[in-house]
Amino acid sequence: MSATVVDPETSGPEGAEAPARRGLLAGRTITRETVLMLVVPPLLVAAAFGGFVIWRQTAELDAVEAQQLRWGTLQRLFIEHVQLTVVAAIVVVAVSIPLGIGLTRGALKRASPVVVGIANAGQAAPSVGLIVLLFLWLGSGFWTAIIGLSLYGVLPVLRNTITGIQAVDPTLVEAARGVGMTSWQTLRKVELPLAVPVIMAGVRTSLVLIAGTASLACFINAGGLGEVLQTGISLFRFSLMITGALLIALLALLIEWIGRVLETVYRPKGV
Repeated sequence: MSATVVDPETSGPEGAEAPARRGLLAGRTITRETVLMLVVPPLLVAAAFGGFVIWRQTAELDAVEAQQLRWGTLQRLFIEHVQLTVVAAIVVVAVSIPLGIGLTRGALKRASPVVVGIANAGQAAPSVGLIVLLFLWLGSGFWTAIIGLSLYGVLPVLRNTITGIQAVDPTLVEAARGVGMTSWQTLRKVELPLAVPVIMAGVRTSLVLIAGTASLACFINAGGLGEVLQTGISLFRFSLMITGALLIALLALLIEWIGRVLETVYRPKGV
């Protein structure tokens, strides 16, 4: 069962001349499951973070725990983690979508299984091993971590871009070419809009992978919330272990929710 978004201002005679589309979701049919997925995650994140704040304000911490859990320190690590995730995601999207489009055109189609196979092999490798190898090759720092995170996040977007475009009904492509559209116009006006839901699902998956893997960036001095987790493991402080794991999980859940919102917003009407 699905529920269509209805604007009360346009449902009566007085609103007959109102614009047909209001807001980003106007004119779209959304299911109750979609509404729940858009509403519940941020509420859970807010409730869990609120519980953490209450615990942090009332907990009795030793000197090491108090130093690591200072609000200023947590804010700095949070910002570093978000920077790692956002920059890596931008690199992934900028590389994977054009590459995926290219691998569905002309002679490059033959190379798509090879490229996807290489990407599969890269993602199958342990993420910490990939980051350590890059560290040995390029040294430590922010950009080494970005390269590792980008390589790890390429596959979902690349695979979904190829799959989404190849899944477009060939008769629609032929019809577009039949009315005089060029190959570029067909791609831009027919294939990509229909492939957007699949591509955005890949972007959302990649965002979650990157957000979780970014916790390993601390091992090469790139910062992030993984520092709290690493300190807790090194010093056997369970409060730091739980805090690091909780904050990373909440950030990943929030990023997944943002990706789902973007997927809903950019889904073509009627798809």
